[in-house]
Amino acid sequence: MTFKRLALASLLAIAAFGAQAADKYNIDPTHTQVEFTYSHMGFSNITGRFDTVQGEFLFDPADPTKSSVNITIPVDSISTGVDKLDEHLLKADFFDAATYPTATFKSTGVTAAGDNALKVAGDLTIHGVTRPVVLDVTINKIGEHPMAKVPAAGFDASTTILRSEYGVGGYVPVVGDEVRIDITVEATLAK
Repeated sequence: MTFKRLALASLLAIAAFGAQAADKYNIDPTHTQVEFTYSHMGFSNITGRFDTVQGEFLFDPADPTKSSVNITIPVDSISTGVDKLDEHLLKADFFDAATYPTATFKSTGVTAAGDNALKVAGDLTIHGVTRPVVLDVTINKIGEHPMAKVPAAGFDASTTILRSEYGVGGYVPVVGDEVRIDITVEATLAK
């Protein structure tokens, strides 16, 4: 059996070597990315990311459905590659980072979804609004990290939300309401 998760975007899974109970894994922030994509007036599909992702998850290799994940993303770590756009997205008509400095994801359930695939349900909080989401998770690899020599795992996850449902509705519908969130995570067994 395999496991995988997010959140932040975002969201997360990992397996341990020979573990008998749920083990704690820490997300490697240098090898974890939360990206988002939205339509800009139908002309382009803008992609950005959050450069800081913090979190952990508990993984039960005997029963991945008993696993859980908890992720926090500082909103001011946003990066679109365009400084003025980043500044605008942090203002009140979008994220209002001064009032709502973090986005979070807390899992509420994990179900198997086929080979190397899971569905991770959870509560996503953005702009002070919490709504349920389901992450489609693919388990990339579970095994010993070749450099750290500790159990490690990696996965990809994705979901699509309507930003207006989280109070981040500036310029909808001219600027797309639908936002795709893509997450890639690497994590290692906590010491």
